[in-house]
Amino acid sequence: MLVLGIESSCDETGAAVVRDDGVVLSDVVQSQIDLHARYGGIIPELAARDHLRSFAPVVSEALAKANLTLADLDVIAVTCRPGLVGALLVGVQAVKGMAWASQKPLVGVDHLVGHILSVFLRRGDKSPAEPPKFPFVSLLVSGGHTALYRVDAPHVSMMKELGATRDDAAGEAFDKVAKLLGLGYPGGPVIDRLAKKGRAGSVPFTRPMARNDSLEFSFSGLKTQVAQLVETEGVPTNEERLADICASFQDVVTETLTKKLFRAAEQENVTTLVIGGGVAANKGLRERVASVAAKRNMQAFLPELASCTDNAAMIAYAGAMSFARGEVSGLDLAATSRTSLPQGTRKGRGAR
Repeated sequence: MLVLGIESSCDETGAAVVRDDGVVLSDVVQSQIDLHARYGGIIPELAARDHLRSFAPVVSEALAKANLTLADLDVIAVTCRPGLVGALLVGVQAVKGMAWASQKPLVGVDHLVGHILSVFLRRGDKSPAEPPKFPFVSLLVSGGHTALYRVDAPHVSMMKELGATRDDAAGEAFDKVAKLLGLGYPGGPVIDRLAKKGRAGSVPFTRPMARNDSLEFSFSGLKTQVAQLVETEGVPTNEERLADICASFQDVVTETLTKKLFRAAEQENVTTLVIGGGVAANKGLRERVASVAAKRNMQAFLPELASCTDNAAMIAYAGAMSFARGEVSGLDLAATSRTSLPQGTRKGRGAR
């Protein structure tokens, strides 16, 4: 089965062609980082307008790289939730037109499900020899989402939330801390790079929600600690001090994420672990999860870096899994900011 996937939930326009076994035939991403960097964050209206400009060229390039035409495809999948509604609307409306004109089946995909299943994508020799087996516990960690899920099969009805953030997502905390430190946008890659040069623990940040039985997260207090430090000391001009702050901040975030991931696995009696989302590209997190998994005789599956950030290949694969179960969306498919994944008993801002 050949699936064309379309992604436009936030600030990247993506199109990809993927087989239902996860092999990626093409994956094109038009990033908007330069467009939004001057504002220190994403401007929704600008994002939607750029998706509109980029949609046709990105789709054409994805089909050309796969050496296919629209007629060769079996199904078209598109992100329809959650995300910036204006950005989602561009992709959904454009794909509905494509599906109608080509008489191809249309499948709406939850962006978060795409991230959870991104580890199944096969991009070449670097891909794992064997994909993870169900059930597994997934840590989904990105700029807008931080949550733990038990995954028993590759569809929404077999995914259960175990815990989530009560306030900021981990990726959001990275970006806001980077802004406080004068490091620009996006902040995650810069902090990750500087952290390699610093001394983790040299700045005594308090661990958030560290009690043993909790699978919930909170990063707003940690962000506030950095803000208070900057208010007291000013923005660091000494590279060594800056690196120490980044290393200490990242150490707390990755330790928190890793501890709760393994705690969830133990509670669910599961030995297979998966991470996904933009923060899954963080080297500190990847090394920590892999190291702890090896010590505990568990299997940790980490998506390739190209599969971590928003991309259309994961949407195509998730769409293939839905289509295989007979799930097809009509031309009344709507864009919405809410996920279709069950959200447990969240409290506070994390419930949005």
